[in-house]
Amino acid sequence: MATYHVIGQPIPRVDGAVKTTGHARYAADVSLPGTLWGKSLHSPYAHARIIRIATTAAQQVPGVHAVITGADVRGGLWGRAVKDVPVLAYDRVRFVGERVAAVAAEDEDIAQSALDLIEVEYEELPAVFEPHAALQDDAPILHPDFNAYFGFAQKMSKPSNAYHRTFFAKGDLERGFAEAELIIENTYVTQRIHQGYIEPQAVLVNIDNSSRVHVWVCSKVPYNTRESLATAAGIAEEQLLFHHVYIGGDFGGKGNARNTPICYFLAKATGRPVRMVSDYIEELFAGNPRHSVEVYLKSGVKRDGTLIAHQVHYLVNSGAYAAFKPGGLINGYNQAAGPYRAPHCQIASTFVYTNTIPCGFMRAPGEPQAVFALESHIDEVARRLGMDPLEFRRKNLITEGDETASGEHFEHVRVHETLQAAVEAAGYHQPKPPLVGRGIAIGDRPTGGGEATAAITLKPDGSVILGTPIFDQGTGTYTTLCQVVAEELQIPLERIQVEIWNTDAIPFDSGVAGSRATRINTIVAYEAAQETKRELLRLAARELDWPEAGLTFAGDEIRRMDQAAGIRWTDLLARTGTVVTGRAHIEERGRSHITSFAVQVAEVSVDPETGEVKLLRFTTAHDVGQIVNPIGHQGQIEGAIMQGIGYALTEELQVEDGRVTNPSFGEYKLPTMPDTPPLTTVLVESTHGVGPYQIKGIGESPLTPVAPAIANAVADAIGVRIRDLPITAEKVYRALKDNVQS
Repeated sequence: MATYHVIGQPIPRVDGAVKTTGHARYAADVSLPGTLWGKSLHSPYAHARIIRIATTAAQQVPGVHAVITGADVRGGLWGRAVKDVPVLAYDRVRFVGERVAAVAAEDEDIAQSALDLIEVEYEELPAVFEPHAALQDDAPILHPDFNAYFGFAQKMSKPSNAYHRTFFAKGDLERGFAEAELIIENTYVTQRIHQGYIEPQAVLVNIDNSSRVHVWVCSKVPYNTRESLATAAGIAEEQLLFHHVYIGGDFGGKGNARNTPICYFLAKATGRPVRMVSDYIEELFAGNPRHSVEVYLKSGVKRDGTLIAHQVHYLVNSGAYAAFKPGGLINGYNQAAGPYRAPHCQIASTFVYTNTIPCGFMRAPGEPQAVFALESHIDEVARRLGMDPLEFRRKNLITEGDETASGEHFEHVRVHETLQAAVEAAGYHQPKPPLVGRGIAIGDRPTGGGEATAAITLKPDGSVILGTPIFDQGTGTYTTLCQVVAEELQIPLERIQVEIWNTDAIPFDSGVAGSRATRINTIVAYEAAQETKRELLRLAARELDWPEAGLTFAGDEIRRMDQAAGIRWTDLLARTGTVVTGRAHIEERGRSHITSFAVQVAEVSVDPETGEVKLLRFTTAHDVGQIVNPIGHQGQIEGAIMQGIGYALTEELQVEDGRVTNPSFGEYKLPTMPDTPPLTTVLVESTHGVGPYQIKGIGESPLTPVAPAIANAVADAIGVRIRDLPITAEKVYRALKDNVQS
């Protein structure tokens, strides 16, 4: 590995002080003179026609400034790439919790009192809650106007709730199954879960006297949100100005600021600033959780364990709308083939509208569902063959130059080394007592691409201003950027100040998502630092009449290479009365061809009397490049594992007849410290990665194998397989009882 002075050091967060002292300003903290409070009314029906909305009584409540309904904002549709959500429902509602009216009032209590007086007359319609039911010929069609929506690549030849299908094929699947000596089929089901961020959705909108729309919202992708709001409001993007606020956690959910267009229309109706802050009941029953997915897998193998054919179908319950994900899709279904070889492969997916809470982004969108299914299935195939699941994986995992079952080629493949490191650290082959099991699972995640800009300004007093459009959602991107600048300019980190730009500063930025923040922003910060040094040398050449080609940058000095002469750049800037700025812009499209592998081993015990699963140990091994900040890197690993534990064992947004039935953290169980097992982290270092520092992503890859590792450990302990998440004590107890009876 290369030697650096700042890169690779455990630097504390540069925004840590303002956050821990309470000086960081979040969207809910922004208060302008005359700010009103906005609140929404939600539908009690999963599917119903709106006959009438009576708002007169609500409008007469003292302190109420505006009441709006879908009729007032009809036509504007909201969403990321896909626009299929009305700002407020008109004509009909499609899920329990859909917003049908909104109030702006002097305070929250008055707003709630007004909402209570709004009368809505509904005509209930037939509803469908599961994809299989929604695909039946007699199912009600949720979006008959689908072909008029903006953003969908596919149009419908006839009305359907299956709004998108994908298909991939390699080789000859029928031939592969004919050549196989054993065929194994399984279906796995994953649940909806909420992102669990600390800060609920919050937004404040103010329209000034020149009709400029100012927005403060907890969005990690402000340029995407700006475009969505402009489209829904029917105004130009240039009319909108998004101001920076800190973000109190994200995990995918802060890419959709659902109240933003409602807040805009309330501000427009009142002529006053309006703030909307969701409570957690609203977050849980009307948010945008991770999708529930049914994954069907069919694999054909030889008796020696060679994987010949692999078939996947990914059935996604999108809920009532598709707007809260890019292109209306989640892309994790490719992970249902994983880093394995198979000459014959078919992967298909169907995305389905249902009358349930709309689903959207959550950490590694689509991949935890796919990897849970695949890695559970791999274990089941191995057991059917009488093979150790570890040896089956070793036999079928890709090596350098191999093509994955889904047709991808990766460079510098380190999955075998990572697997071996996890197995050794976990003591996989050590004896274990009865009712204790160990399970392995593997995942990978290439870093994503995007568009980024950075600027670095040197000032005569020696300070350095780092300009960035990033609205950091809490992952430490500002710290990463500062480390790059300190490294390349050879200056102490303390001299760097971060200047966060509003959306007027540049035309576009991709924001933070898709494991791209470190990849993209280290590159652009590095390029900006090089340009800053070049600008400084050009200035020195002009002012001092020195040969530009013979100058070099050395920390605080500019030196001539042909003689013992130099000048401190602070003196040069003071002498000229100027500042020097270097700016860089990059566009990195698509995912990297270098991926980072994660291999995890869970060790559990199972109580056969109660079905309780207890995590005894957890080992996580990671294929890493240059680590920019070890503190942040390890924090990403540990946070992802905690989320994976919740996904595996406790968390489920329960929906009955379209209604979320556990909309509070008293009923929705996030894991806490007592749920945390002893954790061993192993880093398998590599000199290959992306960008100037050869880095690999870590934001999402530690999450995906957690649930299948635990599921495989449970099956190893008791010989019974749980194929639907979460793996609760009740499910384990029933499975054990059914197994004894059969």
